[in-house]
Amino acid sequence: MIENLSPPRVVRDIARTLEKAGFETWCVGGAVRDALLGHPHLDWDFATAAKPEEVRRLFPRTVPVGIAFGTIGVLGEDGVMHEVTTFRRDVRTDGRHAVVEFGATIDEDLARRDYTINAIAFDPRTREVKDPFNGRADLGNRIVRAVGDPEERLREDRLRALRAIRFSARLDFEIEPLTWKAILGSSPHLGRLSAERVKQEIEKTMDQVRCPSVAFAKWHSSGAFGTLIPGLADVSAVELATIDQIAMPVVAPPIGGMAAGIPVAKANRRILRLIALFAAVRGHSVLETLKGLRFSNSDAAWISGIIAHWSMLAAEMKFAMSSEGGPPDSVLRRWAAMTGRTRLASVLRLAAARWAAERAAGIDAPPASVVHSAYRRAIRVAYRDPVEVADLAIDGSDLAELGITGPKVGQTLRMLVETVITEPALNTRDDLLAQVRRALAEAGN
Repeated sequence: MIENLSPPRVVRDIARTLEKAGFETWCVGGAVRDALLGHPHLDWDFATAAKPEEVRRLFPRTVPVGIAFGTIGVLGEDGVMHEVTTFRRDVRTDGRHAVVEFGATIDEDLARRDYTINAIAFDPRTREVKDPFNGRADLGNRIVRAVGDPEERLREDRLRALRAIRFSARLDFEIEPLTWKAILGSSPHLGRLSAERVKQEIEKTMDQVRCPSVAFAKWHSSGAFGTLIPGLADVSAVELATIDQIAMPVVAPPIGGMAAGIPVAKANRRILRLIALFAAVRGHSVLETLKGLRFSNSDAAWISGIIAHWSMLAAEMKFAMSSEGGPPDSVLRRWAAMTGRTRLASVLRLAAARWAAERAAGIDAPPASVVHSAYRRAIRVAYRDPVEVADLAIDGSDLAELGITGPKVGQTLRMLVETVITEPALNTRDDLLAQVRRALAEAGN
């Protein structure tokens, strides 16, 4: 595995600068682990004998990432930031925050790390590998194992329980039995974690793990959901498998004059996966659950809004998609009107993911071919056809000329939207005004 340890020149240059100044320096952390596994990794970080002020003096471009913990961000020639952290040992911790002491050795620094696979150091100058806890053996055996006493490691920082689960799912490793036992024992204490740290761990899982259901199934079985997100304590396997179905970026169909072939961005995939997870919340407000986890107001509103529309339309969508040929365009337009055209794609992608998970579990669900075809048609008609009041060929000023004022303006416009959803060709000024005049005549006005 050591032949895979080939950090880029900028990394070697940072290490060389520190060592020429007399400071012992090692590459550490995830980059070493991933390189040994043959995985690409850009975030090469360092542990060094240099104090933060000494690191800042040696490099022209630095960022004070966490000076209290000995960490300085060094910007290389490539513009990538690499964290350089002083050798340290923990003095005390409350399960959330550690008080550290500088002046430690590299061995002491590695001894304070969470898992053996993360406690490996590499000297890019001599190519020496320091592996006091046999992390390379655990990499070869595909095991996540705590450094030293698992219960002590997890008491020091409760987030380590969730990190072990993420590493296991991301790398397809087993969690060593004593480490898993410590995770089970740690779950009741996870409430000590800040909401921000829990949110970050959820997002990292969505971004890094090919099948997040594997990780979140362990959140479920360990009791982490029960402690951290009670609304997901009873999440089902199918609901979790829904997240996995939002796996690869998709290509958007042509919309109006927009170019086709635009892949869904990674950030959008994360949002879709979050929607799939929080759609399983039961007995609690989705919006309040998201706000409690410190999601931004805009993200919380968007995610909960998609889930609300899905809950409202799920049964109808499943029935319509199960019919031969799928729903007609008029039904797709009505769905777009109910969700809003900008939300329809996300609602349909959640629906498609849930049905794919159901089919994989042997549950009757609409066929993928029908769903895919209906999705493409739905996005096309949502942006081509009139589905909202703003799309109408007339507005309130036209109605005022006919003597319609006050609340009746909104009522009339909504009635006209229903008309054009059924028959878009009627969305002309003459046709709509004619319909309004007929309605007035029938009402005796």
